Amino acid sequence: MRVLFTVPPLAGHVNPTAAVGAELAARGHEVAWAGPAGALARLLPAHARILAAGEEAGGGYAALHERWRDLRGVGALRFLWEEALVPLARAMVPGVTDAVGVFAPDLLVADQQALAGPVVARRLGIPWATSASTSAELTRPFADFPKVGEWVAGQIAGLLSAFGADAEAWDPRFSERLVLVFSTSELVGAAEDFPPHYAFVGPAFGARPAGPGFPWHRLDPERRRVLVSLGTLNQEAGGRFYASVLGAAERLSGDVQLVLAAPSSLLGPVPGNVLVQESVPQLELLPHLDAVVSHGGHNTVCEALAYGLPLVVAPIRDDQPIVARQVVEAGAGVRVRFGRTRAEELRDALTAVLDDPGPRRAARRIQASFAAAGGAAAAADRLEKLL
Repeated sequence: MRVLFTVPPLAGHVNPTAAVGAELAARGHEVAWAGPAGALARLLPAHARILAAGEEAGGGYAALHERWRDLRGVGALRFLWEEALVPLARAMVPGVTDAVGVFAPDLLVADQQALAGPVVARRLGIPWATSASTSAELTRPFADFPKVGEWVAGQIAGLLSAFGADAEAWDPRFSERLVLVFSTSELVGAAEDFPPHYAFVGPAFGARPAGPGFPWHRLDPERRRVLVSLGTLNQEAGGRFYASVLGAAERLSGDVQLVLAAPSSLLGPVPGNVLVQESVPQLELLPHLDAVVSHGGHNTVCEALAYGLPLVVAPIRDDQPIVARQVVEAGAGVRVRFGRTRAEELRDALTAVLDDPGPRRAARRIQASFAAAGGAAAAADRLEKLL
């Protein structure tokens, strides 16, 4: 079987496909990725076959990020669709078409934010599956905001019509044959609410480029350890939040060490129980931790829960409030306000997830569900059954 993954140039969307691709390759299948090649080369293993698609749009993501990072709510959503997803899809269609001609895939697996994949697959009659790297789109996110939902549908319809596709008949975010959901019902909600072709396989880990170095000797074995990370795209917007983190650290200095992934240029004086790193090897670090403070990014949340770690979530935009709600409703963490959290509030939230056994029990319940779901191996099983 020859499988082509189409992905945007974003780590949280590429990572699960890298794990599934490695599993498929180990079973003797051929795999390749189509997307902005420069970005994908940094996110995929060195041996990965990458076919360029949408390079110009991918190269402009840095400039887009500068404009996007201070947006919230509907403004961030409009920007995501108008300035990122739809232009990326338009830019990627020619390259994905060429990739199909070169690679001749039997199956195409499209990330939900790489809409060019389904457009090309449908045009050329290639079976395709969805890679749902975040579960937010599956939970009717606009149920309470129908006008917003109609606007998003209009953006998708405009994209489809531009390429001669019937916008009434299908939705490129959801394959009618297979939707791989990299989560489980213990976090997302009742799986019985979804059709049988929605496969809840849990997070898929593995096959990533080596992470940054880390001063392991500086982890304090006498203190409980907490990672604080806003993800790579949100660090520059975190100045005020970091001040609250440092204030909370001062109030918890007795038995808690914080590992803060942040630019040192955004920080003032740092308490002795805070270890600052520009970036961290997250998967390697998680087994050494007791909790995680996160912006609610699906990737970080699922990685933390895969290690049974409770969370403090401070969502900023996009799918993060939905993921944060999932964490809270599952009992695996506490939500705080990103823009208005004071040091005392953050201290209390950390104390709750570290001292109250409830969040840890819930996190470990989700951890068990992730392990049982099968991850990359289960995803590969489902893909093999499509052909």
